[in-house]
Amino acid sequence: MKTRRLSNRTIETLKPARKGARYDLMDATVPGFGVRVNDKGKGVYVLLARYPGSTNPTRRALAQVGALTLADAREKAQDWHKLLKAGKDPAVEEERQRLAEARRQSNSFATMAEDYIRLAAVGADPKKPKQRKGPEVARDLRREFIARWAKKPVTDITPQDVTAVLDDVIARGADYQAHNLLGHVRRLFNWAIARGTYGLESSPCDRMKPRDVIGPKALRNRVLDQGEIIACWRASRRLGYPFGPLFRLLILTGQRKSEVGEARWREFHPELVRMFRDRKPDDAPIKWSTLPKEWRVWTIGADRMKANAAHIVPLTDDALEILATVPHFGKGDFLFTTTFGAKPVNGFSKAKNRLDREMLRTLEAMARKRGDNPDRSALTPFVLHDLRRTMRTGLSALPIPDLVRELVIAHTKPGLHKVYDQHAYLDEKRQALELWAARLREMLQTTPANVVKLAKVRG
Repeated sequence: MKTRRLSNRTIETLKPARKGARYDLMDATVPGFGVRVNDKGKGVYVLLARYPGSTNPTRRALAQVGALTLADAREKAQDWHKLLKAGKDPAVEEERQRLAEARRQSNSFATMAEDYIRLAAVGADPKKPKQRKGPEVARDLRREFIARWAKKPVTDITPQDVTAVLDDVIARGADYQAHNLLGHVRRLFNWAIARGTYGLESSPCDRMKPRDVIGPKALRNRVLDQGEIIACWRASRRLGYPFGPLFRLLILTGQRKSEVGEARWREFHPELVRMFRDRKPDDAPIKWSTLPKEWRVWTIGADRMKANAAHIVPLTDDALEILATVPHFGKGDFLFTTTFGAKPVNGFSKAKNRLDREMLRTLEAMARKRGDNPDRSALTPFVLHDLRRTMRTGLSALPIPDLVRELVIAHTKPGLHKVYDQHAYLDEKRQALELWAARLREMLQTTPANVVKLAKVRG
């Protein structure tokens, strides 16, 4: 058996063995390491050693010549010696590492995230999501994270990867959404670690403080003034179904966008729904106040409420008039829909842009009617949730107890009230909503004397 210090030139000039024979060139640097050459001149790097389970030294192939460089093959032979010294079989150890890598590759972010959506966020029935905002969480995870990291092993995702996503969202001017996204992805990784099936031992979000990564989460305080409320109401009438009546109900009831947008006919009294469905355009107006009080309520189930408790919204005459105009469909019972009732409406962003444009037109017309020259440089931006804050602020200007104001918009009772006060306050909430509806009617019948500041709407 020839022994010499193998070199790259030696490997490049290997000569074939005799026909039907093989020969070995052993390395003088690493014991047992060498190359075996066949009669076609093809070489295989080998390591001659005593392997576990064998009493005699045997050769094992490390790699084909060409598949590894000489330096890499020599390094692999040294690694095998270390494993043998530790009592480990290199073949078994390599298979273990191969399987571990295969598992790591199969544990892609998309797989983990879709499992989270299916098991923890939305669940088996999208109509009854496990998390109140499960569908929204699923949409955000798919759009912002799965779209980027779909095939990436979860163990390869770094804090820098998370920060890159957040930075892009911040660059769009959506700082508030960046805070939401960090919360979503942090909960996702914590869930995966708790399950222990994805090979994760730590989260890339562990040391991320939202204030440091994104900045302070600014509390919104935008409230529409009287002119803007009038413009919003009038503009919504020009939008038509489904968003026009939806936006007016937001203003009237102060409920959240998802609570109104995902409303279902089953949440209303069956007799009231029947009356809506059977009503003809030329029928005489209904005097809603003559209907039983138990008909004139909207009961939002606990599964749709932030506080996980059912919420009853008394319906004013104005709210009932809006509901009476909402069509009924055969594929499902969602009130506001573009799929014939099968799914709740979406596309709020586009609808909000339309609302902004119509509001601007209305505000300009109101300014011209007053004899003012409208300043076209600005309509102060607002989001739909600001309608809820506007309504709640409006309640504060009316003779309504603070506790009732909070209960109207489904805020929970404070402190010991929550434990000891089990009164439903249904009549008090009805009175509060009727006072607010009367205030809205008063606004809509008058033109505010102040000059309304306008802003250019983008989009």
